[in-house]
Amino acid sequence: MSEEKIDFDRFARKKQELINRLSNRDPGILARNTSTNFTANKSDGGEFTFSLWDVETIVSFPEFYALEKITGNKLAELDQVMLLYYFDHADRTPLSNNWISFSELPDGQFYNQAFQGYTGNILVRSFSHNLDAFKNAAVKAGGESYGIGDSGFTFKILPKVNILVVYWMGDEDFPSSSQLLFDASAGHFLPTDAYAILGSTLTRKLIRAKQ
Repeated sequence: MSEEKIDFDRFARKKQELINRLSNRDPGILARNTSTNFTANKSDGGEFTFSLWDVETIVSFPEFYALEKITGNKLAELDQVMLLYYFDHADRTPLSNNWISFSELPDGQFYNQAFQGYTGNILVRSFSHNLDAFKNAAVKAGGESYGIGDSGFTFKILPKVNILVVYWMGDEDFPSSSQLLFDASAGHFLPTDAYAILGSTLTRKLIRAKQ
């Protein structure tokens, strides 16, 4: 699964199918599965509230129309469909607080080399072994420091979806390296190709934060 081969369009093609399925499910159960808040209204509908990439977000039920809470702006199409996959896929499995590589996600071993190529390897090339630049970009991108490697930061994408980015400084014998890690329970909340997209998105966010 090279970055060029990530099937972004597959998500959009299934959008209406996911909405139709989710609109017939119990919103209370969906809220518990996704760790979101649900507020009912008088017309048998309501809305879910939660954070996506640290942005307060509202998703209407049963329409599943997503907006930024403060601005009222519609979410980007990819974010809208990613949310649908999250609501459809998530169950009540708790976070494990143990970290695994992309290769340990369901079917991830087949695409791990490509994933590393367009995430961790790009980060090392972009930051040119400058650990301070990586730390500053991670903070600007909304990361929280995590004690692993020479520098590690966690990023909360969705209530039950976190990504840990680790950077190891090289020396004369070993080159610098970086890797994106996932909670061991990640397969309960999104399909693996969704994590490929999120990893690519986070990598781009870090590079933009550096610039």
